[in-house]
Amino acid sequence: MTKNGGRFEVRLSGSGGQGLMLGGKLLAEAASVYDGKNTVQTQSYGPEARGGKSKTDVVISTEEIDYPKATKVDVLLAMTQVAADEYADSLKDGGLMIVDSYLVETVERDGAIQIPFTMLAVEHCGRMLFANVVALGAIAELTGVVDWDSLSKAVMARVPEGTEELNQKALDVGREAAMNAREKTN
Repeated sequence: MTKNGGRFEVRLSGSGGQGLMLGGKLLAEAASVYDGKNTVQTQSYGPEARGGKSKTDVVISTEEIDYPKATKVDVLLAMTQVAADEYADSLKDGGLMIVDSYLVETVERDGAIQIPFTMLAVEHCGRMLFANVVALGAIAELTGVVDWDSLSKAVMARVPEGTEELNQKALDVGREAAMNAREKTN
């Protein structure tokens, strides 16, 4: 999907506690509230509150969304090895797989973008809990599915007071990492 049309499906996957549900909500809000697109966000996670398998799907469209679930995703973010293994087949032909190279050792798909989101979050923001926001910055940069300013506004509207600067830094770090990763693949 370009910024102007069509249906675009994004799956954020990993384990509970990585902030993927929040990441899906932020992406959906950036697209709907700030970009004026139609969005649906669904989520699924195991019985464990933290550490179990989790995923959230975001469908973004300039048209009416007649089916709310992702079928074949355009972008798959895998934040764990289990997620990379389990959800790789959900990616459509020509889709983009993005993995946290800090936590995902083996990628079975050619052309996957590998960025160490968790390591970058710790290095630049002091805590791994910012890895989801680092990943959102990379997704926005690599796909253009949401406007950069829209994503920043959505994040700033949701984050706890006093963490705005760190969250903006996390977005910027993700964007820069995506630019560097794109240069390496071209």
